[in-house]
Amino acid sequence: MRLKDQVAVITGAGSGNGLEIARTFLREGAAVAITDLDGGAAARAATELSHGAGRALPIAMDVTREDEVDAAIARVVEALGRIDVLVCNAGIQVISPVEALSLAEWQRVLAVHLDGAFLATRAALRHMYPRGRGSIIYMGSVHSKEASVLKAPYVTAKHGLIGLAQVVAKEGARHGVRANVICPGFVRTPLVERQIPEQAKALGLSEDEVVRNVMLKETVDGQFTTTQDVAEAALFFASFESAALTGQSLVVSHGWSMQ
Repeated sequence: MRLKDQVAVITGAGSGNGLEIARTFLREGAAVAITDLDGGAAARAATELSHGAGRALPIAMDVTREDEVDAAIARVVEALGRIDVLVCNAGIQVISPVEALSLAEWQRVLAVHLDGAFLATRAALRHMYPRGRGSIIYMGSVHSKEASVLKAPYVTAKHGLIGLAQVVAKEGARHGVRANVICPGFVRTPLVERQIPEQAKALGLSEDEVVRNVMLKETVDGQFTTTQDVAEAALFFASFESAALTGQSLVVSHGWSMQ
């Protein structure tokens, strides 16, 4: 097992990509703290996924609240002993043209993606550095590389995560901590499912047209990325043995945005 006896914290793990990453990490031998804004979703996920007593720890946590993030990370260390891997996965989306976007909506999206990643990273590093090892994984997007209409705060935030990861990679190197970014294409998570009718309305298209001509247009095969695809990328970053793989972003998108 590639993560045997390691401890991972995953934000936004009550559903979607985070849930599948938790499932994969548990399968590979890790103990996993499943954190989510929805404490009930975290608890249900832990019950569903746990392979044995104490292996899946549910925690209700708002990633934008400094006190909650610090308390959650402290609880993980107390309950599971340490933190080897942090996956910053929590995210939200707002569909709006820039001229109609409110400041509150802009700030809310950036707070979840960027403030949340910063707070979780800072709290985890304070435990990783003394141990001389750790892997931090940020959930970026193809929108970390490309822009799309109607998604200004999301695109901005996802670009920002690459910058944060590269700084953490440089600062963390002497402490044995790596940082990398997964950049998925469209995955049919609850977040994306909500976007389909929203974009259809905003663009004057049918929902089928949004899927075919907007979301999947630039892929090589017209296919959605799957949560399993994303989870395997997370496992790859988490289990990589050396410092050779750090400060990188991996696009997992059926060919949308080739580098």
